[in-house]
Amino acid sequence: MRVSAAARVPEELSARVPAEQRGPGRGRDDVRLMVSRGTEVSHHAFRELSALLRAGDVLVVNTSATLAAAVTGRLGGEAVVVHFSTRGDDSRWAVEVREPDGRGSTRPRAGGPEGAVVRLPGGARLVLEEPLVPGAARLWWARADSSVPALLARYGRPIRYGYTERDQPLSAYQTVFALPSPDGSGSAEMPSAGRPFTAALVAELVRRGVQFAPLTLHTGVASADAHEPPYPERFEVPASTAWLVNAARAAGGSVIAVGTTAVRALESAADGSGLVRSAAGWTDLVVTPTRGVRVVDGLLTGLHEPEASHLLMLEAIAGRPALCRAYTEAVQERYLWHEFGDVHLILPKESPHHAQVRSNAW
Repeated sequence: MRVSAAARVPEELSARVPAEQRGPGRGRDDVRLMVSRGTEVSHHAFRELSALLRAGDVLVVNTSATLAAAVTGRLGGEAVVVHFSTRGDDSRWAVEVREPDGRGSTRPRAGGPEGAVVRLPGGARLVLEEPLVPGAARLWWARADSSVPALLARYGRPIRYGYTERDQPLSAYQTVFALPSPDGSGSAEMPSAGRPFTAALVAELVRRGVQFAPLTLHTGVASADAHEPPYPERFEVPASTAWLVNAARAAGGSVIAVGTTAVRALESAADGSGLVRSAAGWTDLVVTPTRGVRVVDGLLTGLHEPEASHLLMLEAIAGRPALCRAYTEAVQERYLWHEFGDVHLILPKESPHHAQVRSNAW
């Protein structure tokens, strides 16, 4: 357990359907927003976000589109579900092979063996070649004999886990920032911190002088069962985003990542002094309290289970006392967990320097 105040998340606090399906007239932004400034915690509606940020702040958003990454197949005589996690630099994909559990969700299953063939819809075949990480059995490099993007487009469905009530259309897993990738790459699991944003809220934030800085990190399968640190993932930080972030920091604005994926990409593109440069490729960075953060001042994120490795990143940004206080309040106030749930905004404590710069910005 990483956060003692949240030793157990009550099952009834799992968000089982998207916010817009919880009642008539509701929208994506009908979620709650818990705000942490140090150990001070306040509670808001997500629609109040524009009042909580200042002109000159930058929101860094992940533009990776979510894939319909789950496909049913057969391995020998056994029914399996393949989760297509990450597209490699060659024609291979990192995949996870799981067992159906009868509810439209899946159970973990050891991968392999090497050379095993999974038969997929439409006559496609997927050959498991080697573990993604030597000695680990969950994710494997695999090669299909047909186009994976075409296969996913025709036969795939979004990955979901047992805490959700039912399958949802792919559109429920796309954020307002999502852009299709020319090579068919995307995220196996939604960069969910961006989900509550609407076009109207983005426009309101821009009117108030908040800037948006896009980057891309294709999120792989996180595995709700294993709570492992993320495997290497593909990312790109464009030069325009590097410039926006560096300019904001120089002017005293806050750089706030929308999601842990945005933190991972942005920190991967920064040097030791926190200067961000354009960068692209693979990142294996795991942000911990020991490593710390060099660029990010704040984070907008969902609520994570006590065992999740993401909490190490949150602790690096907020500090352990603040994180424990926030998660205690989240349970007491009945916040909802997971990708369709409520969100948590970690903001820096106001320093005299930031306050003066921001007052001048108005």
